[in-house]
Amino acid sequence: MAAPGAEELAMFPLESALLPGEDLPLRIFEPRYTMLVADCMRTDDPRFGVVLISRGREVGGGDSRCDVGVLASISECVNLGAGRYRLRCRTGARIRVCEWLPDDPYPRAIVRVWPDEPGEPVADDRLRELEARVMGLFERIAAARGATLPGRDVLLGSGPYANAGDRLYALASRIPIGPADRYAVLSAPSAAQRLAALSDAVDSVVAMVEFHLSD
Repeated sequence: MAAPGAEELAMFPLESALLPGEDLPLRIFEPRYTMLVADCMRTDDPRFGVVLISRGREVGGGDSRCDVGVLASISECVNLGAGRYRLRCRTGARIRVCEWLPDDPYPRAIVRVWPDEPGEPVADDRLRELEARVMGLFERIAAARGATLPGRDVLLGSGPYANAGDRLYALASRIPIGPADRYAVLSAPSAAQRLAALSDAVDSVVAMVEFHLSD
């Protein structure tokens, strides 16, 4: 039995780290995930958990999984026949896995929603400073490619956001950072720690871009 505040949930391990508030298109063909989708669609609130695979592959099982992920709600499900589905999903709240259950007939876990923990407040000027660095990164890439950038709101998102933590999730989803950095942003316990993780990720991307453009 799940502990108070926790629930048993179908899980979908992926080779990418999803953040709250992102679109997630999926094509389902593996039999175990066909069963997962069929079971989800029998409920009034079709959803599952998504976590990053730390080692292994999406297909075939035998993977190692991270313990922090997000809820994904199914907004559209198209049955393509022959055990195949096309899904449109939207990610929501962050979750933490309390316990992995046997993969029978598909990955399952006991999870609980994990809101941001209390921490140092994130000042607006620190957020604006980070956004300015991200804009500078986009402008550097665009100048090197001779491209014209869309507006700031398109690049960084315009909100409204409930809090600084959500604003940082939205910003992180727009920056070309890898799965490890995205997971660091996702798994940061507080908004202030998320700001630090995202700042480090931006530093890494800037350094990589400058290295390639200096050739």
